[in-house]
Amino acid sequence: MNLPDTIYAHARALPADLQRETLDFISYLEQRYRITPSIPNRFSTEAFIEHFAGSIGNDFPDDIDDADLAVDITREPLE
Repeated sequence: MNLPDTIYAHARALPADLQRETLDFISYLEQRYRITPSIPNRFSTEAFIEHFAGSIGNDFPDDIDDADLAVDITREPLE
């Protein structure tokens, strides 16, 4: 287990208020040492695309069309 995994395991064991305090301390260290967090904003589409761009392997089929997709059907209402 590497150091980030060890820190993560310890942080998970803390109650929520101490997890928040731990995150605040990490933010303080990032500001103090002028470290830019490498975690992209997960709510940003641009960050998501940038993170995963080029991650599809060479074996991914490039000839997928509508015939390959499933068809949705309506379901009977639950009574």
